[in-house]
Amino acid sequence: MHREVPEAKHVMKVEADLDLCQGHAVCEMEAPDVFAVPKHGKVEILDTDPLENLRAEVESAVRFCPTQALRILADNDSEGDS
Repeated sequence: MHREVPEAKHVMKVEADLDLCQGHAVCEMEAPDVFAVPKHGKVEILDTDPLENLRAEVESAVRFCPTQALRILADNDSEGDS
């Protein structure tokens, strides 16, 4: 018997303020599937709309960012939507 796996959902968007980012890489330690910080660089968002199962990791990355350079938006909060 084959059971269907529920489809993972994208319900958040992640943004970074590169003017604030200082490359501490806390975000990469908290959510390595979503953030990367090259040596002597600033955050790179690997997945701007991560799956819901990564929410706790992304929230930790946002919470612990020393410069508060990251934020989470709901899908319907993204800029440009009217």
